[in-house]
This record gives sequence, structure tokens and C-alpha cells, in this order.
Amino acid sequence: MTGLELAAWSFPVLLLLIFIRVPIGLAMLLCGLGGAWAIYGSYVPIFNQLKQVTYSTFSNYSLSVIPLFLLMGQFAALGGLSQALFKAAEAWIGHRKGGVAMAAVGACAGFGAICGSSLATAATMGQVALPELKRAGYAGGISTATLAAGGTLGILIPPSVVLVIYAILTEQNIAKLFLAAFVPGILAALGYMIVIAIYARVKPQDVGSMPPMPMKERWAATAKVWPVMLIFVAVVGGIYTGLFTPTEGAAIGAFGTGLAAWMGGGLNRRTLLGAILGTAVATGMIFMIVLGAGLYNTFLALSQLPQETAQMVAASGFNPWLVLVAILVLYVILGCFMDSLSMILLTIPVFFPIVTVLDFGLTPEEFAIWFGILVLIVVEVGLITPPVGMNLFVINSMAKDTPITQTYRAVMPFVASDLVRTAILVAFPGITLFVLRL
Repeated sequence: MTGLELAAWSFPVLLLLIFIRVPIGLAMLLCGLGGAWAIYGSYVPIFNQLKQVTYSTFSNYSLSVIPLFLLMGQFAALGGLSQALFKAAEAWIGHRKGGVAMAAVGACAGFGAICGSSLATAATMGQVALPELKRAGYAGGISTATLAAGGTLGILIPPSVVLVIYAILTEQNIAKLFLAAFVPGILAALGYMIVIAIYARVKPQDVGSMPPMPMKERWAATAKVWPVMLIFVAVVGGIYTGLFTPTEGAAIGAFGTGLAAWMGGGLNRRTLLGAILGTAVATGMIFMIVLGAGLYNTFLALSQLPQETAQMVAASGFNPWLVLVAILVLYVILGCFMDSLSMILLTIPVFFPIVTVLDFGLTPEEFAIWFGILVLIVVEVGLITPPVGMNLFVINSMAKDTPITQTYRAVMPFVASDLVRTAILVAFPGITLFVLRL
């Protein structure tokens, strides 16, 4: 069997292992080692490869940003910043029809600015907003669907762990990717709010509201979110201006959120230990996936599959836009079965060489950034796409009285909003890139 045939067969084997609930990092590691063994015909080079890939992967300085961003999210949750964001948004728009749900989306966007994980954003905001939505008279389906969709803003609003991984894989500037994600992130939040407004008109019985708050209380609630704004400006602004590196920015962000949590009374010796342990567990899981993907992609490189596929697509004469749309559709399908980080690590080494040989009228750097944001958006769609959208299960596990089928039905308008936004950003790359061109 040739290397190309081995690589082609490895994909269904990998999906089978994932289907029988083998952890995806381990599944990719096994496929990578097994495929390389078949190509070499000996186990000796495999152990050398395991040693080299492990060292080269984990000695990458850029990866150190991941545990720091995760720790920042842990501290932010302890400091009550998620609750402060929600209360501030609710104070201004909670009295409108659908306003509490819109406030939840706005709070998710704000929390995403200090937490680089979608699942963490969904879980944290779910604890804060679900009781308020229920108290305001919202039906279970729209409540869970809103928070599942809002949680996806955690990986789109900078800083984003997935964008960091993409930048490392494609050797792009992390600061520029963060900057390019701003406008798509804002469009995502606005799109979700529009969906809620339409839903409130179509099904007013499923949507409630809160009594209006006095202006003095509104400003008092708004004043409590100043730590979030200060940390966000310091981290993202410092990274973009070159004042410090992304890793240094993440360290400053972790220190700032830790200080805010301590001043708010949420951080003590016991909760600090819990935050560090939670960060360590999440980092270990991510790094295991990174290692498995590294070994699997090394096997794919040995098989020449990415190179051969790129040459075949370039010689086929296919319309570049058709190839791009096909790749994005495949991401949406994969999102029904895999988490976002695994998809990025598994597919970018294969797809990126394919799309870089096509002509979209952009410079190589502009294209890499634009493609990265598009991939991030469709990966985000996968997090809320039935039947296995991970955010749906995270939120639904907190709402025991809401059947998952109600969440499935209510989330589909949010998925439609994401698809419309993706189509707009595909058709008009300048929307993503104009901030970089200023």
C-alpha cells in the first residue's frame, strides 16, 4: 500500500476511533504512529519521531500563551466579572422585549474579550444568565439556544486560543489575527441580537422582559465592568502596538484578572488552587490534542498527501471560490462530530497548502489572515450545529428541565445568522481586512 493510500485510509480509521469514544488526541497519535510505522516498515524511526515531535511541539514558546489565557478566564469567573457584564447589559436593555437575551449575548461578547475559550464562556455565562432568563419568563429553548450561540463568541472575540493555534500552524502574526477578528466578532454579536429581536416578534409568548431600572442604578451597574475594559485594552492594545508579546500580554491579563478577583473577594487560597488545577487540566487536554495532531500531521507529510492534493487542485482548473466554499462546508459538517481545536489541528496542515496555491487577489499574508477568520467562524458554527454541537450540551446540562430537542429547534435561526455572516465575509474580504489596512 502506498503512502497516499495509507493517508486516505487513515481518515475513516480516525473517525471510527472518535466514534467509539477514544479521546481525539490519543486517536490522532495512534493513527500517526501506526501510519508512519507502515511507511517506514520499522518501529525504530517511530520512537525517534515521537521524541523529536514531542520536544519540538512543547518547546514552542508561543504555546505558553494558552495556559495563561485559560488562567485569565478562571480568574475572571472567580472575580464575578461575568455577572458584572451581564448585569450592566441587562440594566440598559433588559426592559425591552427580548432584551435579557440580548444582554446575555452582549455579556458573552464582553467575557470573550477576557476568556479565549468558547466552552468556558458558555459554561460561565450559563450559570449567570440562565436563572435570570427563567425569572424574566423566557422559554427554555430560546434561553439555552441564546447562551449556546453567545458562547461561541469566546473563540471569536480576541484573545482566542484557537486563533493562537492557527497562527502557530500557519506561521502568522497573532496580533494581526486578533485585530482582524474584531469586526467579524461584532457582526456575530449583532447578528445574534437581530435573531432574538425577530424571534421576539414571531413568538412573543416565549420571550419576556424585566422592569426598567432607574438611571442611577444603570450607571452603577456599568461602573462595575471597568476592570474588563481595562484588562481588554491593556492586553489586546499592548499586543497590537508591540508593547509586549502575546505571551507577555496573556501574563498581564492573568495578573489583572487575578487582582480584580482578589479585590472582589472571589480569590483566596482555596479558589486559587482550584483555578490553577482547572487551568492545568484544560491545558493538559489541549496539549495532548496538539501532540496527537503533530504526530498525525507528520505522518501525512511523510505520505505526501497535502502536497499531492495541493498540486492536483492547482492543476485541475477548479474555480478558487468553489474550492474555498467546499472546504468551509466540510468544516461545518465536521463540526457536528468534532471540537473546534481538533478540527483546526487536523485540517489546517492539509487544507492550508491547498488554498495557498489558489489566486484570490490578496497578498499571501492577507489571504492567510482572511482564511483563518473564515475557518474560525465556520468552526464556531459547528459548536452549535445539531446533533453534536458541544456548546448545546454544555448549556443544556445546566437546564435540566429543557429537552435537548427544544434547544435544537431554537438554535437553528442562530446557525442561519452565522451562515449569512460567513457568506458576506467570503464575498467581501475587505470587511475582515480593512482594519489591518488602516
